[in-house]
Amino acid sequence: MNFKSLLLGSAAAFVAVSGARAADVIVPVAPEPAEYVKVCDVYGTGFYYIPGTETCLKIGGYVRYQITANGAISDDNGNDFLINNEGDTYQVGSQVRVRLNFDAREETELGTLRAFARVQATNLAGSNNTYAMDQGYLQLGGLTMGKLDSLWADDDDLLTDTDLTVGDISTNQIRYTYAADGFSAAIAIDDDSTGDWIPNVVGQLKYAGGWGFVYLAGSYAEDQAFQVAGPGLIGVERGSDDAFALKAGLSLTDLIAADSELKIVGSYAFDPSVYSQINVLRGFTNTVGAYGLPGNAAFNGSDLFDTLPVEWQVGAAYAQSFGKLGVAVSGAYGETFDIFANTTNIGNGTYYKFVGNVGYEVTKNFDVLAEVAYANVDFDSNIAGLDDNSLDQTTGFLRFVRSF
Repeated sequence: MNFKSLLLGSAAAFVAVSGARAADVIVPVAPEPAEYVKVCDVYGTGFYYIPGTETCLKIGGYVRYQITANGAISDDNGNDFLINNEGDTYQVGSQVRVRLNFDAREETELGTLRAFARVQATNLAGSNNTYAMDQGYLQLGGLTMGKLDSLWADDDDLLTDTDLTVGDISTNQIRYTYAADGFSAAIAIDDDSTGDWIPNVVGQLKYAGGWGFVYLAGSYAEDQAFQVAGPGLIGVERGSDDAFALKAGLSLTDLIAADSELKIVGSYAFDPSVYSQINVLRGFTNTVGAYGLPGNAAFNGSDLFDTLPVEWQVGAAYAQSFGKLGVAVSGAYGETFDIFANTTNIGNGTYYKFVGNVGYEVTKNFDVLAEVAYANVDFDSNIAGLDDNSLDQTTGFLRFVRSF
């Protein structure tokens, strides 16, 4: 055997052994392509497909810091009644709010299936945090079920943050909306929290176009016994059951100038109704009992007159944008039903409130808003514990919002 034969034989043996060992080697399986989150542009910006499903999800919200100043509640005789814990005739406080919105949607043979949830936490300096499910509802086509703003409150805001429209309430409800070619008709059954089987009912007719929209709404409420927080343990006479109220609104976009909106809203209640209330004067929860009112005229609650029963009201607003800068003004005037203070009828009252604000977009998703409001309420007779029948107040706030 020569050297060449020996070399070839050794090489063949090496290849044979190597092949035998190769059969024992574990070859790793190539990973499957990762399913990255995909953008869902069917419902607008911010939606993504939940991996492995046809459901689109959007998560958003904001973090907000606000400084609020409530001026003294004064009568026409120059008396100031709202004071802080240090004896000054004003109240200043700060508030922090965190809000999260979850919006899930997908298409079905019955229309769009949607679930929406809004949770938030609010902290007022000097008091405990409050956590709440602000909204939570599901929709399938035109059917909506859950907790959200009443149909009565749809499209009725007067463009400033201080909302001057009546009946701005949120409640558990079932509603159905039919919409076609700019026209919509909706009816809602609201849970009135009385425990009986008769609910409140709200209906709305609306037409919308490129020029804006116009609507007419009506409400029925069965039981109208409620109390009014205010001076002298103010209450309202129990209205008859079966209370009805009407509301109409008109919104015109770009009528006066580009990027503008003009809005007019009016309402009338045939009896005192939960759908016809408005807040006029304001205070802070953490200083209840320190308002400095004489005698039995003690203010109660965090929002003074927060259930003032409105018989009729008219309001108007105008908002204008100038790029990153925006301004808005609004005003409302109305009359209340008869009000009782310590069983004494002080008659009905008239009130008016004006609001103005300026907002600025500092940078993308970061905004600043400053707002000032003035309110006056005047009753037919003197308020219990006071020597006057008229009260007024100036309030305002500065707000910083980081949205996402």
